Amino acid sequence: MLQLTAPRTVQAPSRPTPNRRLDSIDALPGLVMLLMLADHTREYFLLSAPVSDPMDLRVAPPGLVAARLAAHLRPPIFIALAGVSAWLYGAARPRAATARFLLERGLFLLLLELTLVGFAWRFALAPTMIYLQVIWAIGWSMIALAGLLWLPRGALIAIAIVLMAGHNLLDPVRLAAGHPLHPLWAILHQRDFIALGGGVDARTSYPVLPWLGVIALGYAIGLWFHASPAWRRRALVVTGTILLLGFVLLRAINRYGEPVPWQAGATPQLTLLSFLNVTKYPPSLDFLLLTLGIGAWLLVGFKWRAPGWLSVLGSAPMFFYLLHLYVLHLLALAAGGREVPAIGHVWLLAAAVAPPLWWATRWFGGMKRRSASRWLRFF
Repeated sequence: MLQLTAPRTVQAPSRPTPNRRLDSIDALPGLVMLLMLADHTREYFLLSAPVSDPMDLRVAPPGLVAARLAAHLRPPIFIALAGVSAWLYGAARPRAATARFLLERGLFLLLLELTLVGFAWRFALAPTMIYLQVIWAIGWSMIALAGLLWLPRGALIAIAIVLMAGHNLLDPVRLAAGHPLHPLWAILHQRDFIALGGGVDARTSYPVLPWLGVIALGYAIGLWFHASPAWRRRALVVTGTILLLGFVLLRAINRYGEPVPWQAGATPQLTLLSFLNVTKYPPSLDFLLLTLGIGAWLLVGFKWRAPGWLSVLGSAPMFFYLLHLYVLHLLALAAGGREVPAIGHVWLLAAAVAPPLWWATRWFGGMKRRSASRWLRFF
């Protein structure tokens, strides 16, 4: 039986080496960022046609539902690999230096969410609604990891499992807006609105509690990526299989792990979509089992020789993220609110936008490698 701990021969290198960061760690985010690009293209150009909710199985076309499901891979893979990358960053550095880097980067991401990211979505200098979304969740996850990384690896894994597998037990806990703990609970687990005063509200689109478990798990398995490729591949195969089997079992039982039960549809296709339609905000246990299981198998599929063009996108993910938001918003304004008729047109439009974004990201990645600026690495 394969034991999911790194072999004893695996040791952290005495200094960083160029080949330590595997191509797959950049290529997999590159892949999911392309899925993100398509999903955000849908939000700008297919938001109200033919339905307003792409996950409403009663009226949404199956192709639209499937496209939205594919985009679900983005947050868990981003955050898990952020944990892996943090371990690789700290493999040749003092733990205090890694904690400081995570704290700085986490605070930087929170600032970006409240400024450049928020402005990209609305183009409003004084918005009445502030959306706290995925960058917000990643920022807080990094800040939390700056403290969690001091724990023994076993304790870190235990905390990760408890947060990911146990947070659905907290679903019945709902605090009213007037409760003194409501703002904190809304940030942690209850997707809700927080009144900030002056007619401004915040929407906690990404409650952060389960994401803290995801980044902790990513950090805990970071040493796998210093093991031999064959061992690492076996570990990911076993892990991905266990996660996906766990998803199928829990989803079939239809009792715990997902607040929205699946239902038999009029066709096998609709039944399958209902089975796969899991809660993202906050991510249910079933959601995490499914997406992280697929993520593990995608890493296996890259065979550690991932396409270089995908690695370009993953080498400067924050730059790509910001750039694609501004480009899509400007294109939507230029289109005058006109929308495309079907999901296939969304994919075509995203495919047309992707090459110039790729070239811009390639340029920025090269500049980041050549520059001595410590702030550029945050992108």
